[in-house]
Amino acid sequence: MAEMTHSCLKFKLKKEYHMPQSKRIASIDWMRGFVMILMVLDHVSMVYNGSHLSTDSAAKYVSGTALPAFDFFSRWLTHLCAPVFVFLAGTALAISVERKVAKGFDSWQIDKDILFRGAFIALLDPTLISFFSGKLIFQVLYAIGVAMMCMAFFRRLSSTLLIIAAMAWIIFGELLVSQGWPPEAGSGSIIQALLYSTYYSPNLSIMYPLLPWLAMMILGWVFGRYLLNYREGKVSITPVQLLLSLGLSALLSYLIIRYLNGYGNMMLYRDDDSWQQWLHVSKYPPSAAFTFLELGLMSVILGLMIYIEPIIGVRQNGVLLVFGQTSMMFYLVHRLILTGSGTYGGLRDVTDLNSSYLITLIFLILLYPFCLWYRSFKSRHRDSIWLKYL
Repeated sequence: MAEMTHSCLKFKLKKEYHMPQSKRIASIDWMRGFVMILMVLDHVSMVYNGSHLSTDSAAKYVSGTALPAFDFFSRWLTHLCAPVFVFLAGTALAISVERKVAKGFDSWQIDKDILFRGAFIALLDPTLISFFSGKLIFQVLYAIGVAMMCMAFFRRLSSTLLIIAAMAWIIFGELLVSQGWPPEAGSGSIIQALLYSTYYSPNLSIMYPLLPWLAMMILGWVFGRYLLNYREGKVSITPVQLLLSLGLSALLSYLIIRYLNGYGNMMLYRDDDSWQQWLHVSKYPPSAAFTFLELGLMSVILGLMIYIEPIIGVRQNGVLLVFGQTSMMFYLVHRLILTGSGTYGGLRDVTDLNSSYLITLIFLILLYPFCLWYRSFKSRHRDSIWLKYL
Protein backbone atom coordinates (compact mmCIF):
# COMPACT_ATOMS: atom_id res chain seq x y z
CA MET A 1 0.00 0.00 0.00
CA ALA A 2 2.80 2.44 0.92
CA GLU A 3 4.63 1.58 -2.29
CA MET A 4 1.49 2.25 -4.34
CA THR A 5 0.96 5.58 -2.57
CA HIS A 6 4.55 6.65 -3.32
CA SER A 7 4.12 5.74 -7.00
CA CYS A 8 0.90 7.75 -7.20
CA LEU A 9 2.62 10.72 -5.57
CA LYS A 10 5.47 10.69 -8.09
CA PHE A 11 2.95 10.57 -10.92
CA LYS A 12 1.02 13.45 -9.39
CA LEU A 13 4.16 15.58 -9.08
CA LYS A 14 5.15 15.00 -12.69
CA LYS A 15 1.63 15.75 -13.85
CA GLU A 16 1.46 18.92 -11.76
CA TYR A 17 4.55 20.42 -13.39
CA HIS A 18 4.16 18.76 -16.81
CA MET A 19 7.83 17.82 -16.93
CA PRO A 20 10.27 15.23 -15.61
CA GLN A 21 12.11 15.99 -12.38
CA SER A 22 15.29 16.91 -14.23
CA LYS A 23 13.60 19.68 -16.18
CA ARG A 24 12.89 23.29 -15.21
CA ILE A 25 9.60 24.22 -13.59
CA ALA A 26 7.67 26.17 -16.21
CA SER A 27 5.76 28.28 -13.69
CA ILE A 28 9.00 29.69 -12.29
CA ASP A 29 10.08 30.68 -15.80
CA TRP A 30 6.64 32.20 -16.41
CA MET A 31 6.98 34.29 -13.27
CA ARG A 32 10.45 35.43 -14.23
CA GLY A 33 9.33 36.20 -17.79
CA PHE A 34 6.37 38.22 -16.50
CA VAL A 35 8.54 40.53 -14.43
CA MET A 36 11.07 40.86 -17.26
CA ILE A 37 8.31 42.43 -19.34
CA LEU A 38 7.56 44.88 -16.54
CA MET A 39 11.27 45.59 -16.23
CA VAL A 40 11.49 46.77 -19.83
CA LEU A 41 8.73 49.29 -19.17
CA ASP A 42 10.57 50.64 -16.14
CA HIS A 43 13.90 50.93 -17.96
CA VAL A 44 12.34 52.54 -21.03
CA SER A 45 10.61 55.09 -18.80
CA MET A 46 13.76 55.59 -16.72
CA VAL A 47 15.74 56.59 -19.82
CA TYR A 48 13.25 58.22 -22.19
CA ASN A 49 10.40 59.51 -19.99
CA GLY A 50 11.07 63.05 -18.85
CA SER A 51 8.55 62.75 -16.01
CA HIS A 52 9.70 59.36 -14.71
CA LEU A 53 8.96 59.00 -10.99
CA SER A 54 11.75 57.86 -8.67
CA THR A 55 10.42 58.84 -5.25
CA ASP A 56 10.42 55.34 -3.74
CA SER A 57 12.91 56.19 -1.00
CA ALA A 58 12.74 58.48 2.01
CA ALA A 59 16.07 59.87 0.82
CA LYS A 60 14.46 61.25 -2.34
CA TYR A 61 10.80 61.80 -1.51
CA VAL A 62 9.68 65.18 -0.16
CA SER A 63 6.48 64.95 1.85
CA GLY A 64 3.56 66.45 -0.06
CA THR A 65 5.02 65.75 -3.52
CA ALA A 66 2.28 64.88 -6.01
CA LEU A 67 2.08 61.27 -7.20
CA PRO A 68 0.08 61.37 -10.49
CA ALA A 69 -2.02 58.21 -10.71
CA PHE A 70 -0.91 56.88 -14.12
CA ASP A 71 2.77 57.73 -13.63
CA PHE A 72 2.81 56.35 -10.11
CA PHE A 73 0.98 53.12 -10.94
CA SER A 74 3.27 52.46 -13.93
CA ARG A 75 6.31 52.82 -11.71
CA TRP A 76 4.75 50.85 -8.84
CA LEU A 77 3.98 47.87 -11.09
CA THR A 78 7.67 47.46 -11.80
CA HIS A 79 8.60 47.23 -8.11
CA LEU A 80 7.82 43.54 -8.43
CA CYS A 81 10.79 42.95 -10.73
CA ALA A 82 13.84 43.02 -8.47
CA PRO A 83 12.34 41.01 -5.56
CA VAL A 84 11.15 38.29 -7.95
CA PHE A 85 14.45 38.25 -9.81
CA VAL A 86 16.44 37.91 -6.57
CA PHE A 87 14.08 35.43 -4.89
CA LEU A 88 13.94 33.13 -7.92
CA ALA A 89 17.71 33.37 -8.37
CA GLY A 90 17.92 31.84 -4.91
CA THR A 91 15.33 29.21 -5.83
CA ALA A 92 17.12 28.19 -9.03
CA LEU A 93 20.50 28.11 -7.28
CA ALA A 94 19.14 25.92 -4.48
CA ILE A 95 17.61 23.42 -6.90
CA SER A 96 20.87 23.20 -8.86
CA VAL A 97 23.17 22.95 -5.84
CA GLU A 98 21.04 20.58 -3.76
CA ARG A 99 20.82 18.20 -6.72
CA LYS A 100 24.61 18.24 -7.02
CA VAL A 101 24.96 17.56 -3.31
CA ALA A 102 22.55 14.63 -3.59
CA LYS A 103 24.63 13.22 -6.45
CA GLY A 104 27.82 13.41 -4.37
CA PHE A 105 29.57 16.30 -6.13
CA ASP A 106 32.69 17.64 -4.40
CA SER A 107 31.69 20.29 -1.85
CA TRP A 108 34.57 22.65 -2.65
CA GLN A 109 33.84 22.44 -6.36
CA ILE A 110 30.23 23.39 -5.67
CA ASP A 111 31.40 26.37 -3.61
CA LYS A 112 33.81 27.46 -6.36
CA ASP A 113 31.03 27.34 -8.93
CA ILE A 114 28.77 29.45 -6.71
CA LEU A 115 31.52 31.97 -5.97
CA PHE A 116 32.60 32.27 -9.59
CA ARG A 117 29.04 32.64 -10.88
CA GLY A 118 28.22 35.22 -8.23
CA ALA A 119 31.38 37.22 -8.88
CA PHE A 120 30.73 37.19 -12.63
CA ILE A 121 27.19 38.56 -12.16
CA ALA A 122 28.21 41.12 -9.52
CA LEU A 123 31.02 42.55 -11.66
CA LEU A 124 28.66 43.30 -14.54
CA ASP A 125 27.33 46.35 -12.69
CA PRO A 126 30.59 48.23 -11.95
CA THR A 127 31.99 47.34 -15.38
CA LEU A 128 29.67 46.80 -18.36
CA ILE A 129 26.50 48.42 -16.96
CA SER A 130 28.47 51.34 -15.51
CA PHE A 131 30.22 52.01 -18.82
CA PHE A 132 26.91 52.32 -20.65
CA SER A 133 25.45 54.38 -17.79
CA GLY A 134 28.29 56.91 -17.81
CA LYS A 135 28.80 56.55 -14.04
CA LEU A 136 29.77 53.91 -11.50
CA ILE A 137 26.66 52.08 -10.31
CA PHE A 138 25.86 49.16 -8.06
CA GLN A 139 22.36 47.89 -8.72
CA VAL A 140 20.47 44.63 -8.92
CA LEU A 141 23.25 42.56 -10.54
CA TYR A 142 25.64 43.58 -7.76
CA ALA A 143 23.04 42.55 -5.17
CA ILE A 144 22.28 39.22 -6.88
CA GLY A 145 25.92 38.36 -7.48
CA VAL A 146 27.27 39.10 -4.00
CA ALA A 147 24.21 37.51 -2.35
CA MET A 148 24.85 34.42 -4.47
CA MET A 149 28.47 34.33 -3.26
CA CYS A 150 27.21 34.47 0.33
CA MET A 151 25.13 31.36 -0.34
CA ALA A 152 28.36 29.35 -0.57
CA PHE A 153 28.32 29.64 3.21
CA PHE A 154 24.61 29.91 3.99
CA ARG A 155 23.77 26.78 1.99
CA ARG A 156 25.16 24.71 4.85
CA LEU A 157 22.57 26.04 7.31
CA SER A 158 19.22 24.40 7.93
CA SER A 159 16.11 25.92 6.37
CA THR A 160 14.91 26.94 9.83
CA LEU A 161 18.09 28.92 10.54
CA LEU A 162 17.97 30.49 7.08
CA ILE A 163 14.38 31.66 7.58
CA ILE A 164 15.28 33.10 10.99
CA ALA A 165 18.27 34.98 9.51
CA ALA A 166 16.25 36.39 6.59
CA MET A 167 13.28 37.43 8.71
CA ALA A 168 15.59 38.98 11.30
CA TRP A 169 16.91 41.39 8.67
CA ILE A 170 13.49 42.13 7.16
CA ILE A 171 12.02 42.93 10.59
CA PHE A 172 14.97 44.53 12.39
CA GLY A 173 17.14 45.87 9.56
CA GLU A 174 15.55 49.31 9.82
CA LEU A 175 17.09 49.73 13.27
CA LEU A 176 20.55 49.63 11.69
CA VAL A 177 19.68 51.72 8.64
CA SER A 178 18.11 54.47 10.75
CA GLN A 179 21.39 55.08 12.61
CA GLY A 180 22.91 56.81 9.58
CA TRP A 181 19.76 58.27 8.03
CA PRO A 182 19.29 60.28 5.91
CA PRO A 183 22.26 59.80 3.55
CA GLU A 184 22.73 63.21 1.95
CA ALA A 185 23.73 63.30 -1.71
CA GLY A 186 27.47 62.77 -2.09
CA SER A 187 27.99 62.05 1.60
CA GLY A 188 27.67 59.10 3.94
CA SER A 189 29.50 55.82 4.02
CA ILE A 190 30.01 53.91 0.78
CA ILE A 191 30.64 50.73 2.77
CA GLN A 192 27.34 51.15 4.61
CA ALA A 193 25.60 51.77 1.30
CA LEU A 194 27.03 48.60 -0.19
CA LEU A 195 25.78 46.65 2.82
CA TYR A 196 22.47 48.18 3.92
CA SER A 197 21.92 51.84 2.99
CA THR A 198 22.08 54.03 -0.14
CA TYR A 199 24.58 56.40 -1.71
CA TYR A 200 24.15 58.69 -4.67
CA SER A 201 26.26 61.37 -6.31
CA PRO A 202 26.88 62.52 -9.91
CA ASN A 203 29.58 59.86 -10.34
CA LEU A 204 28.46 57.01 -8.06
CA SER A 205 25.11 55.40 -7.31
CA ILE A 206 24.53 52.54 -4.84
CA MET A 207 20.84 51.71 -4.68
CA TYR A 208 20.83 47.95 -4.07
CA PRO A 209 22.58 47.20 -0.76
CA LEU A 210 23.53 43.61 -0.09
CA LEU A 211 21.81 42.65 3.17
CA PRO A 212 18.12 43.27 2.37
CA TRP A 213 18.42 41.55 -0.99
CA LEU A 214 20.42 38.69 0.52
CA ALA A 215 17.46 38.13 2.85
CA MET A 216 15.18 37.72 -0.18
CA MET A 217 17.61 35.36 -1.89
CA ILE A 218 17.81 33.25 1.27
CA LEU A 219 14.03 32.91 1.30
CA GLY A 220 14.17 31.92 -2.37
CA TRP A 221 16.79 29.29 -1.52
CA VAL A 222 14.56 27.82 1.19
CA PHE A 223 11.71 27.68 -1.31
CA GLY A 224 13.95 25.82 -3.76
CA ARG A 225 14.77 23.28 -1.08
CA TYR A 226 11.08 22.90 -0.33
CA LEU A 227 10.29 22.18 -3.99
CA LEU A 228 12.84 19.37 -4.05
CA ASN A 229 11.52 17.94 -0.78
CA TYR A 230 7.98 18.12 -2.09
CA ARG A 231 8.88 16.22 -5.24
CA GLU A 232 10.54 13.56 -3.12
CA GLY A 233 7.42 13.23 -0.96
CA LYS A 234 9.08 14.62 2.19
CA VAL A 235 6.43 17.32 2.73
CA SER A 236 2.70 17.14 2.15
CA ILE A 237 1.65 20.78 1.74
CA THR A 238 1.44 21.61 -1.97
CA PRO A 239 3.27 24.54 -3.59
CA VAL A 240 -0.06 26.25 -4.31
CA GLN A 241 -1.17 25.93 -0.69
CA LEU A 242 2.19 27.13 0.62
CA LEU A 243 2.50 30.10 -1.72
CA LEU A 244 -1.06 31.33 -1.26
CA SER A 245 -0.94 31.04 2.52
CA LEU A 246 2.45 32.75 2.79
CA GLY A 247 1.51 35.34 0.18
CA LEU A 248 -1.70 36.37 1.93
CA SER A 249 0.10 36.47 5.30
CA ALA A 250 2.79 38.73 3.82
CA LEU A 251 0.19 41.06 2.30
CA LEU A 252 -1.60 41.27 5.64
CA SER A 253 1.71 42.18 7.31
CA TYR A 254 2.25 44.92 4.72
CA LEU A 255 -1.23 46.35 5.38
CA ILE A 256 -0.65 46.42 9.13
CA ILE A 257 2.70 48.21 8.75
CA ARG A 258 1.28 50.83 6.39
CA TYR A 259 -1.77 51.32 8.60
CA LEU A 260 0.36 51.94 11.70
CA ASN A 261 2.54 54.27 9.59
CA GLY A 262 5.61 53.95 11.79
CA TYR A 263 8.42 51.45 12.11
CA GLY A 264 8.77 49.09 9.15
CA ASN A 265 8.35 51.76 6.48
CA MET A 266 12.05 52.72 6.30
CA MET A 267 11.15 56.33 7.10
CA LEU A 268 8.87 56.60 4.04
CA TYR A 269 5.52 57.23 5.73
CA ARG A 270 2.04 57.81 4.35
CA ASP A 271 1.10 61.47 3.84
CA ASP A 272 -2.60 60.60 3.67
CA ASP A 273 -5.04 57.76 2.95
CA SER A 274 -4.90 57.89 -0.85
CA TRP A 275 -4.20 54.62 -2.62
CA GLN A 276 -0.93 56.07 -3.93
CA GLN A 277 0.30 56.70 -0.41
CA TRP A 278 -0.68 53.21 0.73
CA LEU A 279 1.40 51.74 -2.11
CA HIS A 280 4.23 54.27 -1.80
CA VAL A 281 6.72 52.00 -0.05
CA SER A 282 10.51 52.29 0.19
CA LYS A 283 12.49 50.30 -2.35
CA TYR A 284 15.80 52.09 -1.67
CA PRO A 285 16.62 50.49 0.71
CA PRO A 286 13.80 47.91 0.91
CA SER A 287 11.52 48.40 3.89
CA ALA A 288 9.65 45.61 5.63
CA ALA A 289 6.47 47.01 4.03
CA PHE A 290 8.05 46.83 0.57
CA THR A 291 9.40 43.32 1.11
CA PHE A 292 6.13 41.92 2.45
CA LEU A 293 4.12 43.61 -0.32
CA GLU A 294 6.28 42.46 -3.23
CA LEU A 295 7.03 38.94 -1.99
CA GLY A 296 3.38 38.59 -1.05
CA LEU A 297 2.25 39.55 -4.55
CA MET A 298 4.88 37.28 -6.08
CA SER A 299 3.74 34.34 -3.95
CA VAL A 300 0.10 34.75 -4.92
CA ILE A 301 0.86 35.15 -8.63
CA LEU A 302 3.33 32.25 -8.68
CA GLY A 303 0.87 30.07 -6.77
CA LEU A 304 -1.81 30.78 -9.35
CA MET A 305 0.63 30.06 -12.18
CA ILE A 306 1.50 26.68 -10.65
CA TYR A 307 -2.19 25.96 -10.25
CA ILE A 308 -3.07 26.68 -13.89
CA GLU A 309 0.03 25.05 -15.40
CA PRO A 310 -1.44 21.52 -15.57
CA ILE A 311 -4.71 22.99 -16.84
CA ILE A 312 -3.39 25.02 -19.78
CA GLY A 313 -0.17 23.11 -20.39
CA VAL A 314 3.23 24.49 -21.37
CA ARG A 315 3.91 26.03 -24.78
CA GLN A 316 7.63 25.66 -25.36
CA ASN A 317 7.76 28.88 -27.38
CA GLY A 318 5.39 30.84 -25.17
CA VAL A 319 6.45 34.44 -24.58
CA LEU A 320 6.74 34.20 -20.78
CA LEU A 321 8.60 30.90 -20.94
CA VAL A 322 11.10 32.14 -23.55
CA PHE A 323 11.78 35.40 -21.71
CA GLY A 324 12.03 33.58 -18.38
CA GLN A 325 14.52 31.03 -19.70
CA THR A 326 16.77 33.72 -21.17
CA SER A 327 16.39 36.29 -18.40
CA MET A 328 20.06 37.26 -17.94
CA MET A 329 20.73 37.79 -21.65
CA PHE A 330 17.34 39.51 -21.94
CA TYR A 331 18.34 41.86 -19.12
CA LEU A 332 21.75 42.71 -20.51
CA VAL A 333 20.63 43.32 -24.09
CA HIS A 334 17.69 45.60 -23.35
CA ARG A 335 19.47 47.39 -20.50
CA LEU A 336 22.60 48.18 -22.49
CA ILE A 337 20.67 49.36 -25.55
CA LEU A 338 18.39 51.60 -23.51
CA THR A 339 21.01 53.00 -21.16
CA GLY A 340 23.58 53.44 -23.92
CA SER A 341 21.14 55.29 -26.17
CA GLY A 342 20.33 57.65 -23.32
CA THR A 343 23.91 58.23 -22.19
CA TYR A 344 25.72 58.40 -25.52
CA GLY A 345 22.86 58.84 -27.99
CA GLY A 346 21.34 61.98 -26.51
CA LEU A 347 17.93 60.34 -26.05
CA ARG A 348 17.52 60.78 -22.31
CA ASP A 349 14.19 62.35 -21.21
CA VAL A 350 13.00 62.92 -24.79
CA THR A 351 9.43 61.68 -24.49
CA ASP A 352 6.55 60.92 -22.09
CA LEU A 353 5.03 57.90 -20.39
CA ASN A 354 2.52 57.14 -23.15
CA SER A 355 5.32 56.87 -25.68
CA SER A 356 7.29 54.76 -23.20
CA TYR A 357 4.55 52.13 -23.33
CA LEU A 358 4.73 52.07 -27.14
CA ILE A 359 8.54 51.85 -27.12
CA THR A 360 8.29 49.01 -24.58
CA LEU A 361 5.98 47.07 -26.90
CA ILE A 362 8.39 47.53 -29.81
CA PHE A 363 11.32 46.35 -27.67
CA LEU A 364 9.43 43.24 -26.58
CA ILE A 365 8.46 42.38 -30.15
CA LEU A 366 12.11 42.63 -31.18
CA LEU A 367 13.43 40.82 -28.12
CA TYR A 368 11.22 37.75 -28.54
CA PRO A 369 12.84 36.31 -31.71
CA PHE A 370 16.30 37.19 -30.36
CA CYS A 371 15.63 35.33 -27.08
CA LEU A 372 14.12 32.42 -28.99
CA TRP A 373 17.30 32.18 -31.06
CA TYR A 374 19.55 32.60 -28.03
CA ARG A 375 17.77 29.82 -26.11
CA SER A 376 18.33 27.47 -29.04
CA PHE A 377 21.95 28.57 -29.43
CA LYS A 378 22.63 28.05 -25.72
CA SER A 379 21.08 24.57 -25.78
CA ARG A 380 23.46 23.60 -28.60
CA HIS A 381 26.47 24.77 -26.59
CA ARG A 382 25.72 23.35 -23.15
CA ASP A 383 29.41 22.87 -22.38
CA SER A 384 30.24 26.58 -22.71
CA ILE A 385 31.44 27.98 -19.37
CA TRP A 386 30.37 31.53 -20.18
CA LEU A 387 27.00 30.81 -21.75
CA LYS A 388 25.74 29.02 -18.64
CA TYR A 389 25.99 32.33 -16.75
CA LEU A 390 23.98 34.17 -19.42
